[in-house]
Amino acid sequence: MAVGRAEQRAATRQALLAEGERRFAADGYHQVVLAEVARAAGVTKGAAYHHFDSKAGLFLAVVAEVQQKLGERVAAAADGHSDLWEQLRAGCRAFLASGTDPAVRQILLVDAPTVLGWDEWRTVDEESSARHLAEALTELAAAGIIATQPIEPLTRLLSGAMNEAALWIARGGDPGAAEQALDRLLRGLRNPA
Repeated sequence: MAVGRAEQRAATRQALLAEGERRFAADGYHQVVLAEVARAAGVTKGAAYHHFDSKAGLFLAVVAEVQQKLGERVAAAADGHSDLWEQLRAGCRAFLASGTDPAVRQILLVDAPTVLGWDEWRTVDEESSARHLAEALTELAAAGIIATQPIEPLTRLLSGAMNEAALWIARGGDPGAAEQALDRLLRGLRNPA
């Protein structure tokens, strides 16, 4: 019986996360009402509060989930290549392309920095995207493909640049132009062959 309840709780939580993501992506944080998310997910308002305490709690969980999915897409794009340099390029390109994803655009790039605050948003970003970028840059430096240098500031510079470019794409910027600019920026890091 306990397994059934645990499965039901997990299903309820997942239903709320899915509906929350859909609504936050479509309407933006400030237009979403937790009771309406619960109703659309087929659960009570009390169940929503039990799982997330508040709309902000649901939003934080949705941000973490969207960030995790984005990290998985970026990692999958990078893993499609055996060459370390091409892994970096593919991962960075996949991240830029995320600017066209409505959930990433609205939830991660527009609402999360203001709703969660800069520090909380950066923490979520660092646990996923920035951590993978730092690992890739560390491997590239160890292999001599880029100059040995402090990785943390380089990671922050590239991460910030890509976040801004993805937001620019999300607001109607040209993805192709952003990708070309990114390639030129990355080439500047590479040691001469």
